[in-house]
Amino acid sequence: MGRGRYCPSSYLRFYSSFRFLSTNAASESAPNFTLEFTDLCSKGLTKEAFDRFYPQIWADPPLFSHLIQSCIPQNSPSLGKQLHSLVITSGSSKDRFISNHLLNMYSKFGNLQAAVSLYNVMVVKNVMSRNILINGHLLVGDLDSAKKLFDEMPERNAATWNALVVGYIQFEFNEEGLSVFREMHVSGFRPDDFTLSSVLRGCAGLKALSVGRQVHCCVMKCGFGIHLVVGSSLAHMYMKCGSLEEGEAVIKSMPIRNMVAWNTLIAGNAQNGYGESVLALYSMMKMAGFRPDKITFVSVLSSCSELATLGQGQQIHAEVIKTSASSVIGVISTLISMYSRCGCLEDSIKVFMECEVADLVSWSSMVAAYGFHGRGVEAVELFEHMEKEGLEPNDVTFLSLLYACSHCGLKDKGLEFLNLMTEKYGIKPRVQHYTCIVDLLGRSGCLNEAEAMIRSMPVKGDAIIWKTLLSACKIHKNADMARQVAEEVLKLDPQDSASYVLLSNIHASAKRWQEVSVVRKTMRDRRVKKEPGISWLEIKNQVHQFCMSDKAHPQSDEIDLYLKELTAEMKSHGYMPDTSLVLHDMDNEEKEYRLSHHSEKMAIAFALMNTPAGAPIRVMKNLRICSDCHVAIKIISAIKNREIIVRDASRFHHFQNGKCSCRDYW
Repeated sequence: MGRGRYCPSSYLRFYSSFRFLSTNAASESAPNFTLEFTDLCSKGLTKEAFDRFYPQIWADPPLFSHLIQSCIPQNSPSLGKQLHSLVITSGSSKDRFISNHLLNMYSKFGNLQAAVSLYNVMVVKNVMSRNILINGHLLVGDLDSAKKLFDEMPERNAATWNALVVGYIQFEFNEEGLSVFREMHVSGFRPDDFTLSSVLRGCAGLKALSVGRQVHCCVMKCGFGIHLVVGSSLAHMYMKCGSLEEGEAVIKSMPIRNMVAWNTLIAGNAQNGYGESVLALYSMMKMAGFRPDKITFVSVLSSCSELATLGQGQQIHAEVIKTSASSVIGVISTLISMYSRCGCLEDSIKVFMECEVADLVSWSSMVAAYGFHGRGVEAVELFEHMEKEGLEPNDVTFLSLLYACSHCGLKDKGLEFLNLMTEKYGIKPRVQHYTCIVDLLGRSGCLNEAEAMIRSMPVKGDAIIWKTLLSACKIHKNADMARQVAEEVLKLDPQDSASYVLLSNIHASAKRWQEVSVVRKTMRDRRVKKEPGISWLEIKNQVHQFCMSDKAHPQSDEIDLYLKELTAEMKSHGYMPDTSLVLHDMDNEEKEYRLSHHSEKMAIAFALMNTPAGAPIRVMKNLRICSDCHVAIKIISAIKNREIIVRDASRFHHFQNGKCSCRDYW
């Protein structure tokens, strides 16, 4: 190949004699030559193709296009430059067809400097030339140059519009992409399947359901109603926008259901919080003969995380290993999260340690796992190790880190990391980051400082950040500030039952019964209902759910009797029910009964009755654990010699030998 670059005279002499051969003989051998030449090029045997058919290429320069195209899959810029030199030597550099192939080659290699230089010296350009360069700019993320060239084009075709729409949405400039799509539609150009799929992805990113429905109409008009890829994108859009029923209807209307459709259906249910449906669909997909892939595993394992179904998560992990997906970074990160959220931190650590090449997402997942289990010191150490490895943290990493600091009282470290985030890495904190800092300050008793941060931060506060401060007011029994903070919460979310309950409890702790009555009356007037506490656990792959004083469970009578005996045993070990937490007007005996039948106590009683002695108990709860249950479970862990792991709305509590991993800091 190196010799041909300079077009030695021996080849030229050979070609001079060759060109005078009978044209009939040449035409007879042409079909065989063309097939053999293109076959060599398609297999990446560029040098062999050139050496064997040099005279024919020189006689018919457009054949260079096959050679140029063949070096792109090989990702060989040096080979491409040699071919460019040969094109110039052959005198074909002004051929627009060949120049467009060279332009495409440089663009695909990401060598925009060479592509632009070639474009500028091209004598004749057409729409194809400009489309190729636009795609080249988009490939490296230079959207401004792509749009500038687009605006300067004397004429455009459908491919021009499609390229710009897809480019914008690929880089998540969804609004700009949809705007160009509207212009395209008004200009009378017909989108292709790839463009429609991209536009629907843009609607999903913006959660623009109304616009998505309009695009759905366009899909039907363009004849893509039963197209598998477009149909899957359409279903994904509806599900991402929260309209699960419309998404499922689209998939049901598809003539066949391929792997993409199954993954879309499973992911849509996972994103909308229908974990049980995800597991059911996963089983149906396998029964239909489809083999799960990495996308399926991420969705299903995420649902196991939310449901805290450890047994099913372990089974799916086994399938991950069987299908050789255990080395896929996305699956590894999801496994770390799944084990962590099911209360198995050691298994999360094991998955992370076995990962050969961990990316930023895996490191961030592990930092989050440590934080969720109250292991803030380990989270900080892991972050520092990550920095030494040369990985640059993003906003998600810092959110996990600040969360870890807030749940372990690492006030100075938390403030230091907030400063590091902005000063060293140039990351603008979101309201979630400030919420962690407010939580950190509030737990530390710096209520005024926490309030000042909310009022001075550069982003708009939401109900959650004010509610975080309200919780801190409860911890430190500051009823006066609590009243003011509650007003801020209820301005933003007047139907938030938790804020009313918090405020009512704060007033009750301060024995301000009149204020308690006012809060409860306001709840009645606004028809705000307290969210019921629900706890659940998994035993033998079956999930059991409990609600306070609920009689729906088949073993409810046995649980009731067991709780009575357990409470008596706890009292003999120093347990005193905190009846002040029951705000209803009733006698002490009734208050104690209600306390003993909190959902987490019912779940633990059921587990003690139905699991082997010494087996760990894992319970999940939708709300924060109350102080009475926290004290009670510490005592239960000691007298029953059990490790009891409780995941509440905020964090994990590991109870063992009468102590909790949170060290009563929650």
